[in-house]
Amino acid sequence: MPGLMAGTDPDPASPVSAGEFERAMTAIGGFEPAPAVAVGVSGGGDSMALLLLLRHWAASCGGSLLALTVDHGLRAESGREAMMVGAAVRRLAVPHRILRWEGSKPSAGLQAEARAARHRLLAGACAEAGILHLALAHNRDDQAETVLLRLSRGSGIDGLAGMAPVRAEGLVRVMRPLLGFPHDRLLATCRAHGASWVEDPSNGDRRFARARLRAARELLGAEGLDAERLCGVARRAGRARSALEQATADLLASAATLHPEGWITIDPSALLAAPEEIALRGLARCLVVVGGGARPVRDDAVERLLAGLAAGQAGTLAGCVVRPRRGAFMIAREPAAAAERLHLAPGARELWDGRFDVRVSPLRPGPVTVAALGSAGWREWGVERRQFAGRDLPAAVRETLPSLWSGTELLGVPAILPMSGSNPDGQVPADSAMLAPPFPLGRQAFTVVSDRDGII
Repeated sequence: MPGLMAGTDPDPASPVSAGEFERAMTAIGGFEPAPAVAVGVSGGGDSMALLLLLRHWAASCGGSLLALTVDHGLRAESGREAMMVGAAVRRLAVPHRILRWEGSKPSAGLQAEARAARHRLLAGACAEAGILHLALAHNRDDQAETVLLRLSRGSGIDGLAGMAPVRAEGLVRVMRPLLGFPHDRLLATCRAHGASWVEDPSNGDRRFARARLRAARELLGAEGLDAERLCGVARRAGRARSALEQATADLLASAATLHPEGWITIDPSALLAAPEEIALRGLARCLVVVGGGARPVRDDAVERLLAGLAAGQAGTLAGCVVRPRRGAFMIAREPAAAAERLHLAPGARELWDGRFDVRVSPLRPGPVTVAALGSAGWREWGVERRQFAGRDLPAAVRETLPSLWSGTELLGVPAILPMSGSNPDGQVPADSAMLAPPFPLGRQAFTVVSDRDGII
């Protein structure tokens, strides 16, 4: 599609036109009438260009736009800079919010942690504002750098597919409408609108891999590894990834069952009869869902686990127990891994163990602790409520259910019985714990743009 495909630029120094941008947004599609959109604005040329283009697009379709700036707090001047960005955005009559990354910062893996914090803050602000669409300003040069960086780290098909133009992440849909446009055209867009921008000093900091790759761009381009060719690699790898993910979703839809207590059963014959790549992807997806996504799943470890299952052997991986059970393969949370303890006030809500959305009733007389039920807790609960004593749940599932405690007193197991106990006034608190894994079992396949078919 024009505007999203690499190599279709009419002039490498020309601004992006409203028509080009509209075609890019049309290719992404999926917007409601009068859409509400949020845009991440750092103050750099790419994000300022996206703000300008989105401002016109939203007005043309009767929609609304909210600009969000994340202050990571990594430099003394970052707060002042965020306020300057806000002032520039408001001059364009666009509402603006500053989101701050609070707390201590890691000494290792800083850029990765900052990126995760940025996405978390942006998604949270969108959910709070009731906005479904979050636009980010990654462009063709960013895509090329992503592919090159992942190639240097030995990535396979998934990594070489780069960034998707649109991807559902939790409650927000992240879109990147500028992936087909080079950085220079976005700066030209800012100039054409008389808009200024600031450069992030970290972009040239050679401590970071992306900055080192940028410094080597001219040399790599002379050897044929220019942005156009690298984005072509991303498109072709993206097509392959999309097909693989769709086949994986089909396998899981027909063979796997996700139980509300947070475990999965899967038909062994379907899993083992599938092509090995699809079986490995399906098994890895199950591990991420049941394990709360806290630990990365290594390809070689999943291969060993699948081979063991084919031989009738149990295994543990990514915080999960995997073993044959009653004619199926069972994937459950590993009891030793469900060690998180949350202290919540009445009326509070928080994600526990990366898997359960726990809500404490406001009728509770005091704070509670959310922790895994454990074997002793299950025995106590089963004796007290005999209808659950014989419930057909594997031991690992029972022991890793979220439970509410006051000191050593077990108050309830809201994942299987939402209402329990009473407060001093005799009212029954209605606590709840709903399974809310970080990634759905049958998530949307990777999207890729094609000249023939648009978004796949």
